[in-house]
Amino acid sequence: MRVEKGEAGYIRARKSWLIMENIFCFALVAGLVITGYLLNHTKLNLWTFIAILVCLPACRALVNLIMLAPYDSINEARELEVSGKTESLTMLYELVITSERKTMPVDILAINGNTICGYTRNKKMDTAYAGEHIKSILAKNKLDKITVKIFQDYKAFLSRAEGMNNIASIEQNHLNRRNEDIKEILLDISL
Repeated sequence: MRVEKGEAGYIRARKSWLIMENIFCFALVAGLVITGYLLNHTKLNLWTFIAILVCLPACRALVNLIMLAPYDSINEARELEVSGKTESLTMLYELVITSERKTMPVDILAINGNTICGYTRNKKMDTAYAGEHIKSILAKNKLDKITVKIFQDYKAFLSRAEGMNNIASIEQNHLNRRNEDIKEILLDISL
């Protein structure tokens, strides 16, 4: 089963896929160069040229792997605990949000209308900057007046998410389209 971006386990699955893609691409490059050399007894041939062209997607895959290497998936127990308390919310897991200046890992995001709250394990992340960046991206996409709060304390995040879930269950969540629009934009700005 394929794990999509925004689902729990995405980073682990994506890293595995990128490792396999890198092995395949670089093995193909080596095979093309060796084949060209064995057939023509020189490295200046069409096979080498094709190998150079295959290096372009191989290097792209390598850069993607290097970008994801420092980040880990959240553990399954935590994901189950959160999903059990946020049934009425739109949830995103394991996002690595990018900006011009920083890369910000956000483990969990809960979305309900004009409120977004998130949790990150990374104690070095500037949560205020992450919240402002998300707000500015959403405002550029005509989704303004949104409150964004990223927590580094798991219990505080869980409490806020449960409160959002209670509100969403009372409202019967008539904001599904808006939540999906916000979700798509956040997935677009993530690795």
